[in-house]
Amino acid sequence: MVAGAAAAATDAASPKLSPFLVIFLCFLCGCSHLCAAATVTYDHRALVIDGTRRVLISGSIHYPRSTPEMWPDLIEKSKNGGLDIVETYVFWNLHEPVQGQYDFEGRKDLVRFVKTVAEAGLYVHLRIGPYVCAEWNYGGFPLWLHFIPGIEFRTDNEPFKREMQRFTTKIVEMMKQEKLYASQGGPIILSQIENEYGNIDSSYGAAAKTYINWAASMATSLDTGVPWVMCQQADAPDPIINTCNGFYCDQFTPNSNKKPKMWTENWSGWFLSFGGGVPYRPVEDLAFAVARFFQRGGTFQNYYMYHGGTNFGRTTGGPFIATSYDYDAPIDEYGILRQPKWGHLKDLHKAIKLCEGALVATDPTYTSLGQNLEAHVYKTASGSCAAFLANVGTQSDATVTFNGKTYHLPAWSVSILPDCQNVVFNTAQINSQATLLETKYVKTYSQASVQPINSSEISESSWTFIKEPVGITKSSAFTKVGLLEQINTTADASDYLWYSTSIDIDGNEPFLFNGTQTTLHIESLGHVLHAFVNGQLSGSGMGNSDNAKVTLDKSIMLAPGKNKIDLLSVTVGLQNYGAFFDLWGAGITGPVMLKGQKSTTDLSSNDWTYQIGLKGEELGIYEDSGDSSIWISQSALPKNQPLVWYKGYFDAPEGNDPVAIDFTGMGKGEAWVNGQSIGRYWPAYVSPQTGCTTSCNYRGAFSSNKCLKNCGKPSQRLYHVPRSLIQTGQNRLVLFEEMGGDPTQISFATRQIVSLCGHVSESHPALLDAQSTAQSNVPMLRLECPYPNQIISSIKFASFGTPQGTCGSYNHGKCSSDDALAVVQQACIGVKSCDMEVSIKLFGDPCRNVIKSLAVEAACS
Repeated sequence: MVAGAAAAATDAASPKLSPFLVIFLCFLCGCSHLCAAATVTYDHRALVIDGTRRVLISGSIHYPRSTPEMWPDLIEKSKNGGLDIVETYVFWNLHEPVQGQYDFEGRKDLVRFVKTVAEAGLYVHLRIGPYVCAEWNYGGFPLWLHFIPGIEFRTDNEPFKREMQRFTTKIVEMMKQEKLYASQGGPIILSQIENEYGNIDSSYGAAAKTYINWAASMATSLDTGVPWVMCQQADAPDPIINTCNGFYCDQFTPNSNKKPKMWTENWSGWFLSFGGGVPYRPVEDLAFAVARFFQRGGTFQNYYMYHGGTNFGRTTGGPFIATSYDYDAPIDEYGILRQPKWGHLKDLHKAIKLCEGALVATDPTYTSLGQNLEAHVYKTASGSCAAFLANVGTQSDATVTFNGKTYHLPAWSVSILPDCQNVVFNTAQINSQATLLETKYVKTYSQASVQPINSSEISESSWTFIKEPVGITKSSAFTKVGLLEQINTTADASDYLWYSTSIDIDGNEPFLFNGTQTTLHIESLGHVLHAFVNGQLSGSGMGNSDNAKVTLDKSIMLAPGKNKIDLLSVTVGLQNYGAFFDLWGAGITGPVMLKGQKSTTDLSSNDWTYQIGLKGEELGIYEDSGDSSIWISQSALPKNQPLVWYKGYFDAPEGNDPVAIDFTGMGKGEAWVNGQSIGRYWPAYVSPQTGCTTSCNYRGAFSSNKCLKNCGKPSQRLYHVPRSLIQTGQNRLVLFEEMGGDPTQISFATRQIVSLCGHVSESHPALLDAQSTAQSNVPMLRLECPYPNQIISSIKFASFGTPQGTCGSYNHGKCSSDDALAVVQQACIGVKSCDMEVSIKLFGDPCRNVIKSLAVEAACS
């Protein structure tokens, strides 16, 4: 990669190719960006592609968090939303679960994913890492790495550097072999090495600097022909570009005036933890952050996430990261557009692209328009001009004068003027339609009958079960003196590790004096613990996302003679972030003690027998090839009991809407559909009663706990089952219930859009057109059905005046036009989309001298 000198800014728009030529070129080279090798460099202002500076909008989609069948639709929706680039991490532990044994099949097919992005005409940013963080198990590192003699992660350590270089080279060579780098005619225009190391490098001392210099040299030596970046690495050596991650990056400055200002992670929301409320980020604030970044000199911005997806299997990190990785992204976990977030950002991208010629040509000129009021102007020698007007105050709207004209600036907003005169977009004024989604519960079918049952649940008689034995049952069990740390023992082959010991009680034992109870005291590094005494569950404990450690004190009764103590320690995803995170332990490291009235016995140094994993896991009873004869069918299904496997059958829900399972009634465990794990479930872990807000004020700095919902409810109730995992006819659902639940309460549902909504005022900017500044000076409300072959079939609500509320709960407010409903019905019913002027010309004036708005709720069919 060569960092070129400043390239002359030219029009970024490229001529359109005829459909026939596109098809022909795709045939020749697999649509790998139409075969043409591209030169990708950079300068102070921007990435430079074939000599042209570019303003680039990117979004993260992680290939293993969805399915190959979902990828084309997700990528097409990203393109339609105005993205130029799809960004993804590469997950080392997914691809090399055993040292030297690689897996790139199914959801792991990285090459297929990159080619799917290319076929849509988008670029790729490949973040190899290979440390990824990403709320992913062990930060993306394979566990076998931990056991290499003398290894120390992410520092100047030869065993680690050797393995890191080997895997990075493996991925680069794969991409080269498929000609996927832009220098070969492919879509990859950027790669990343390391990840957010600057946040924690001080903990590694002087070796951190030599490690980073080595990583940079190693990456550039691989000769990809495209630039490399390091995020959150202020000392990234040339030619590596250092970039910013965070909720806001407008204040960020690269470490050289030869490098462009790039934002690799703009957090569109936040991740969900079991036991926590559901985070969300208002789109007005997200748009404000993006506009501020471009206002202050940025030219590359990436949403983390644009589609978050699902943590299938045991891929979650944390610990305690939930199975849903929705992230409040513009495309939700199920692949449905999150409106108005997706649409408002699409309009923002259009507005920014209208400024591209000026943005890439020069640095902005700053002017103060008053307290908390700013103007940044990009003006070229040829006369092109673009301006951003910002009100960074959090309390009051403002009126400013700029270039002799008056502009209204809502608090915490940015207005974009691609011609330095006309506002085409304001971050706080949403023109985009909203959608109302519902979870619709659907009928399923029992195993023995083709008749639908009366609810969405699988009937009790259709379930079979197996009881997971308590304690040691596998031939691979082993005995050691003392308590072993869990991760070093299991190498994360399973969430589960049994610790088993016994104690003999004679008649004079003080623990049984006068029949008094004994306290079993256990201390564990986490994450969940179940204690069994003589085969019976005596107590459970669990940590949380802030503190994974568990301390359990439980009163027990010991019998004369031999007493067996079996402790089941459970991990819920391994640590993925922090200095030396790879050394953070789990499991029962003690002490384990029996406390009686007169004495205490420490069992920590006893002989303990260990079993890695469950008997059911060893037998593979969730797989297609599992032995069906071991399943028990009887009228009385065991419910609310720990350690039970359940199996039931269901038919595919009708239609094409995304499918979810509602695990209400269950405790904690893992679920498999047709042998494929859909992740851990834990509806028994309820979020705190406080901390949520029904309407989050977007004004002011956002943080991960500012906007929460779902308090006092299960952190996650619905679990996504991709349609590609469901087959026509009968489907098998297998559950391992760890804590105790009632599988007959499980139900199936689809996620459906039931309403389209819009709420636009007379003061909003006019609708954007990508080829000009605006279609007209009159604000418009636009509705469009989301799916092909749909039309608007009814208008549920229409009001012009002072309507209030949100989609699904509008009301007329203090005044409303009598003609609004009829006008909207005439314009919209029977068509796929409709536009209406938000004006008294169309609706009359129901309340003079008041800024009015139009609110509409419609249904499609």
